[in-house]
Amino acid sequence: MPKPQQITKGFTISRKGEATVEPELADILFDIALELEPVTGLPVDVEHVLAALVLASRAGVVATDHQLETGDKKLITTLVPFIKAIFSNHGGKVGKED
Repeated sequence: MPKPQQITKGFTISRKGEATVEPELADILFDIALELEPVTGLPVDVEHVLAALVLASRAGVVATDHQLETGDKKLITTLVPFIKAIFSNHGGKVGKED
């Protein structure tokens, strides 16, 4: 069975696209979403943050050993174009259930 792809510390994604997030990242991801809302002017939620992290990781701009933290201004700046792309290209929909 193929090993999941590490996106950041505590966040992996399987070949099927199933995300696994360590429980201690829940509040941090929520905080990152809240930090992105005023910068992007968009209704960002945790699923958008996870999708943006995957896109940023695949683009090589977020390292797989990056430790997610609240207040990481560099990460927020990095994620802004990915969040905007998710909304402009996909109407903000990030999962099969959306």
